[in-house]
Amino acid sequence: MSRTAFAARFPDNAACARHLYEKRWPNGFVCPKCHGAKAWALDSKPFTFECAACGRQTSVIAGTIFHRSHLSLLTWFQAIYAIASHSNGISALQLQAQLDLGSYKTAWLMLQKLRRAMVDPDRSFLEDIVEVDESDIPYRTKTDPIAGGQGRSAVGKLHFIGAIELSPEGHPRRIRLAPLENFSATSIGAFVAGAVAPGTTILSDGFSAYKSLKAYNHQPKVVGKMAAHIVLPWVHRVFANFKRWALGTYHGVRKLHLRRYLDEFVFRWNRRRHMKSSFDMLLNIAASLPHAGYRDFVNQVV
Repeated sequence: MSRTAFAARFPDNAACARHLYEKRWPNGFVCPKCHGAKAWALDSKPFTFECAACGRQTSVIAGTIFHRSHLSLLTWFQAIYAIASHSNGISALQLQAQLDLGSYKTAWLMLQKLRRAMVDPDRSFLEDIVEVDESDIPYRTKTDPIAGGQGRSAVGKLHFIGAIELSPEGHPRRIRLAPLENFSATSIGAFVAGAVAPGTTILSDGFSAYKSLKAYNHQPKVVGKMAAHIVLPWVHRVFANFKRWALGTYHGVRKLHLRRYLDEFVFRWNRRRHMKSSFDMLLNIAASLPHAGYRDFVNQVV
């Protein structure tokens, strides 16, 4: 959707509210309290409906990430469009300038809320053939040595794990990425169990932690002195693209919010050939998630 088409489709708050109403209640209004199907719009409260059965008043933004926001619905739609239409993503500073927001904090919180909406709660498991491996991205504190730690040391870097689904012909499809607390069989097994369907063929290196994957057709490939990207080419291409994207767009990542950056990259990779649907997908998920405030993100509650 071009910028001109977006502006014509959503010229004001009313147009955004009508669209959100259709997304939330495609078959007509349903009261969240009594499930009544009859209601009337209130003139005194914009985009709010009162149930004819129980009298509950429900705003079109209630129960969504837009709830309790001081920003207009049009501003939220513009933010979703900006994020969905930029193939490389957009920083909070860029979003603040583009939408003329009052503060960096407001732009940062919008991005955090929308990154949360980049994870589809109904997404399916990876299947067929899946490459799995671990990687890291530089993250040096003032006390860390410039060279960083060696091997799997956590000094000067953040560890994460990834998986990529391949077709039977070996073509790349969807991916999953997640922070990796440690290299134990428990941590690696938990990631695989949450991302890959049982019975799937898993390709990994010869690391001992992968031996615990009993529910899968595990085919380890001993790397030895060979470069890992030779043995597991696709997952390491994902790692290389993520690092280039994170360092180029955000100039690095922060430990506290690594999961959000990984989620955004997964969203963009999995929809790289479906950019036109990214706006609708992001809006659909945003409309189904409950409100979360600034402290919820800072304290990692959500």
